[in-house]
Amino acid sequence: MTDIFLITFTITLIYLGVANRLSSYVTTIAFQGMLLFGLAYIELTDISWINLIFILLETILFKTIAIPYFLKYVIQKNNITRDSEPFLSDFVSLFLITSIILGSLLLSNAIQDPHPRNMFFVVALSSLFTGLYIIVTRRKIITHVMGFLVIENGVFVLSLAVGNEMTMLVNIGILLDIFASVFLLGIFINKISDVMKEQDVNQLSNLKD
Repeated sequence: MTDIFLITFTITLIYLGVANRLSSYVTTIAFQGMLLFGLAYIELTDISWINLIFILLETILFKTIAIPYFLKYVIQKNNITRDSEPFLSDFVSLFLITSIILGSLLLSNAIQDPHPRNMFFVVALSSLFTGLYIIVTRRKIITHVMGFLVIENGVFVLSLAVGNEMTMLVNIGILLDIFASVFLLGIFINKISDVMKEQDVNQLSNLKD
C-alpha cells in the first residue's frame, strides 16, 4: 500500500508539470495532503499515539484543508486569472519532470546506504526538484507559493522514511514552516495587488522602494 501511495504522489508531480489552471494546482496539493496522511498512518507505527495524532491532524487539517482553502481565498480576493501562464510548453514540462523522476531514480540506485529507503528518497527528491521547476517556470507569484508547498511535501515524504524517530519538535517545526510561509506570502501577494494589476513575476521589476 505504501508503494501505491508513493507512486500516486509521483503521478501528481507529473500532472502539476502540465497543469495550466490554478484550481488544478490547489486540488492537486490538497490530494497530496491526503496521500501524505495515508503514508503517515501506515508508516508511523512505532511512535507514541500523541505524536501520531499530532502528525495526522497536521497533515489532514493543514495540508489537505486549511492551506488549499487559503490559496483559493487569495486567488479570489486578488482576482487572479485562473491560468498559471508557464514559460515553457506542456510537452517540455512533461519531458523535464519525467527526466527529474528518472534522474532521482538513478541517483537513488547509486546510493548504497539503505536508509532512507530508496522509494521514499526518489519521491522526495522528485518533489523537491519539481517544486523548484514550478517556481522557475511559472509567471504568477501564487504558483511560486504552490511550488514551495510541493517542496515541503517532498521534505515530509523524506521524513516519513525515518518517521518513527521523528520528535514532536520536528513536527512543530514543519507545521510552523508551512503556516508562516504561506501566511506571509499571502500578505505579500495582497500588498502587491494594491500596486500591480497582474500577478506576474515580471512585474516585480516595477516595484520601487
